[in-house]
Amino acid sequence: MSARTSTAVPGRSGGSVPDAVSATSNATRLRATADSEWIKFRSVRSGPAVLIATLLAMVLGAWMVAAGYHGGYTAADRASFDPGDVTLRGIVVAQLLVGALGVITITGEYTSGLIRGTFIATPQRRQVLSMKALIFAGVVWLWCTVLSFAAFFVGRAFLTAPVPRVGLGDPGVLTAVFGGGLYLTGIGLFGLFLGVLLRRTAASLAALVGVMMVLPVILALLPGKTGELISEFSPAGAGFQIWHLDHSGHNLGAWPGFALFAAYVVATAAAAFVTIRRRDV
Repeated sequence: MSARTSTAVPGRSGGSVPDAVSATSNATRLRATADSEWIKFRSVRSGPAVLIATLLAMVLGAWMVAAGYHGGYTAADRASFDPGDVTLRGIVVAQLLVGALGVITITGEYTSGLIRGTFIATPQRRQVLSMKALIFAGVVWLWCTVLSFAAFFVGRAFLTAPVPRVGLGDPGVLTAVFGGGLYLTGIGLFGLFLGVLLRRTAASLAALVGVMMVLPVILALLPGKTGELISEFSPAGAGFQIWHLDHSGHNLGAWPGFALFAAYVVATAAAAFVTIRRRDV
């Protein structure tokens, strides 16, 4: 008895033709998904307005805080002076703007029903979300990092109080300035993944404000030092460490704090990736 064998025709790269076709198909689909998500990101109507508002919050915030800073007149004030907190204070407002941009980037598709057409064209939902998050993170990181540097230089120029003059070459300063862009990018992704989980703009924004603004206030009301300790390990408390220089009295430093903040974002992302695959649109 003779056995029939099928032999794969080798392709030019040494693999079989089906493998080469599959690889080409995957690459084409990935490129098409990237193009589609880039077009949709640019089409978010409030996107440019939010990015401009972020610019104003960062740069004008640096100018207002630095020009109005009246500390540094005692030895204790000068020793505890934190140029990151003074020049990058606009991040407190900018985080809500960037987080809201992350929310509406995805919830707008759910509201309009565009997400159904997206998943019909590209059934690989995780691929869609991955590309959306990657494009969003790239744009926001670049923009917010530029604004972080601009805010630092503007704040330093208008800071007239007798405090130590710092530059990017001083210990921890470059980390704090770069950290401003990283933190805001993380907030934007956090908002985006909350949008995937909740699918409603109002609910997602409420959750974002609740976690980043309301929760620290509630924790601060706890008796003794319990509130301060727990607050430091909250998303906002941990993330703030990366753009501050003065870590005295804190258990977390710049990078450990940012690592914990990133872990919160990753956990939210993991929940979003599981949900987007299992739940109907």
